[in-house]
Amino acid sequence: MGPSVALADTLHRARCLILVEGVVQGVGFRPFVYRLAKTHRLSGSVRNGQHGVVIDAEGDGEAIARFLDDLRSTAPSLAHLRGIMTTWTAPDGLGEEFRIDTSSDEGKPALFPAPDLAACASCLAEMLDPGDRRHAYPFLNCTACGPRYTIIRALPYDRERTSMASFSMCPKCREEYEDVQDRRFHAEPTACPACGPRLALLDAAGRSLHVADPLEEAVAALLAGRIVAIKGLGGYHLACDATGPEVVGELRRRKSRDAKPLAVMVASLEAAHQLCVISSAEALLLQSPARPIVLLERHSPELGESVAEEVAPRLRHLGLMLPYTPLQHLLLQRFGRPLVMTSGNRSDEPIAFEDGDAVDRLGGIADIFLTHDRPIQVRCDDSVARCIEERPVLLRRARGYVPLAIALTHEAPQPVLACGGELKNVFALVRGRDVFLSQHLGDLGDERAYRAWTDAISHLQRLLAIMPHVVAHDLHPGYRSTAYAQRLEGVRLVPVQHHHAHIASCLADNGVDARVIGVSWDGTGFGTDGHVWGGEFLLADLDGFERAGSFREVAMPGGEAAVREPWRMAAVLLKVAYGEAMGDLDLAFVHRLDRAAWRILSRAVEQGLNAPLTSSVGRLFDAVASLLNLRDRVDFEAQAAMELEALAGPEADRVYAVDLHEKDSGLIVETPEIVRGVVEDILAGTRSEQIASRFHATLADVIVRTCGCLRKRSGLERVALSGGVFQNIRLLRLTVDGLRRSDFHVYTHHQVPPNDGGLALGQAAIAARIRHDGSSC
Repeated sequence: MGPSVALADTLHRARCLILVEGVVQGVGFRPFVYRLAKTHRLSGSVRNGQHGVVIDAEGDGEAIARFLDDLRSTAPSLAHLRGIMTTWTAPDGLGEEFRIDTSSDEGKPALFPAPDLAACASCLAEMLDPGDRRHAYPFLNCTACGPRYTIIRALPYDRERTSMASFSMCPKCREEYEDVQDRRFHAEPTACPACGPRLALLDAAGRSLHVADPLEEAVAALLAGRIVAIKGLGGYHLACDATGPEVVGELRRRKSRDAKPLAVMVASLEAAHQLCVISSAEALLLQSPARPIVLLERHSPELGESVAEEVAPRLRHLGLMLPYTPLQHLLLQRFGRPLVMTSGNRSDEPIAFEDGDAVDRLGGIADIFLTHDRPIQVRCDDSVARCIEERPVLLRRARGYVPLAIALTHEAPQPVLACGGELKNVFALVRGRDVFLSQHLGDLGDERAYRAWTDAISHLQRLLAIMPHVVAHDLHPGYRSTAYAQRLEGVRLVPVQHHHAHIASCLADNGVDARVIGVSWDGTGFGTDGHVWGGEFLLADLDGFERAGSFREVAMPGGEAAVREPWRMAAVLLKVAYGEAMGDLDLAFVHRLDRAAWRILSRAVEQGLNAPLTSSVGRLFDAVASLLNLRDRVDFEAQAAMELEALAGPEADRVYAVDLHEKDSGLIVETPEIVRGVVEDILAGTRSEQIASRFHATLADVIVRTCGCLRKRSGLERVALSGGVFQNIRLLRLTVDGLRRSDFHVYTHHQVPPNDGGLALGQAAIAARIRHDGSSC
């Protein structure tokens, strides 16, 4: 107990001014404070302020001390308290009552907005009760659930600053809103059929269809094998029957999404168990208030109800989610089968969230629209996660998590904008120790996605009242995020190497400020030497890094074309491993190789024409997938690697022999030796599943051996794993197990993705070290 509380204990009557910072607006915190103050017989007030919740409490000194203890220990589960500051003064005669005052907009804002929350059990019970006035109402909510971030126009969080401002509460809703005993006490989005948002049904051209029950008509359309666009919390979904191969195939054709897996929504956890193997940790994640899409291992079709193979072709895992809005619960209850519930966009575009734009962009995909009249203020796609070692790992951080802040170990001297990368873009704003990450915004190569990204930066800067003085960006000169940063005036630019940002992101994710061995593996990242890095071993902290090792660099014939066509990397690596003798290998890959095309590419490689050097492990995965006849061309990023992971059979019986060579530039992992091991197994008739297992085990062994060598040189015992390759659950488990057996302390990602969606956190953590004079903190 602190000195201020000890002082209070000596007072018969006292007054305490309390500021509670953190996520305390939009989560029922003021009603909680009101009831708590009543319990302790305190007078005074509580209100939303520009820095959090402000409490003016007067009463018995010991009662106030107990009130403060309970404030910390019994706060609503959805609140995230960052700090409680108290100022004790002499009593001022505040009377006998405790009240909720109107919000204050005085001072410079420093607020923590709340994320959108899944519908709670109490609201769902009302919705399903035929005798309740909100029976079957698709927009009910309370202080414990419902929309938050996607309806906020400005802070502090009050109804008039949200999308609900135009909906006037009816007398019954107003009575609940003002009744301290009601769970809708000061629940800002509260509504009912008499006064709240309403559903509407539109045809593909956006014309209103006058029907008695829009939801029932939408369900009938789904049952008839049609595609329905559905307005959700942060944007539109495209929905269809997940058990129907024809309609799923048609959705893919219209959406221009040939093979990338589609998310599936099921009505309940029991329904999810029918489709996938689900651990206790995965069940908790599925049912959490954030309600992400969770990647789960599929049952064999004969073991349970199945979805169409077209939903996630050639993959072992299925992306499942449970309903998180009342509308989705009603929809799944009436439909009775799993639904494809994928983002409302065409391939690579941002999700549609404005009604007119949705009709324009989705009218050629959806047959009808199930929409409503509550505006969405900011687009926010579904989050994606999976469990590793019974702990959640985010692969896409968006709805349910954004805009929760992540705390740094140090305070930024000035406000920071971190621009992120080019793919899977997420940006970040830093205020003090708090990093506010944006929702996933997609690949900035798409013009719509880039405009959505710039709009999102403006929106979040305005919402949080943060004007950056320092701007961090990737080194790559061709990234649009880099160009954006370099066009800003009056800011200090901090260029951050891609793989250093990955390792810094992992450190910040784990609240660590120390030097580590960083293993940063991905597909593409611009190196300090101008080459394409991606298989890196760094000695790194937040202040800098040393490239201590990497995979042997090989050419990428055709540059970016090699990313889309894995056969190019397979051919290059065969040439490096076998020379001209590669043409004599009795491999299916060699037999189908277009010799004329390869001769042209091979000459280009020899002359260094459009053939940048790369150390990328992502490209190595591509090459092995092509050698195993999985895929010579990809339809989406990491498709070949995902299929190679899915192919891997039981635990490997051995690893391939790989040399580590010491050079002036550091340790070099001999990639061609891995390729020779794979080829010899293919020629020996080894099953592809076993080869895939040995390949994964070999890469994990390379990490353990290389980290062991670097520990001898540096004395470092801690290893951070980051980069898109570590989305591979098999590789990650093998690596973590091997490092721990070798007595390393291992850090992995949990709050942000290991892929480029986590880059902004690393950039922010590095830039937050920069003082006003440009030196490190």
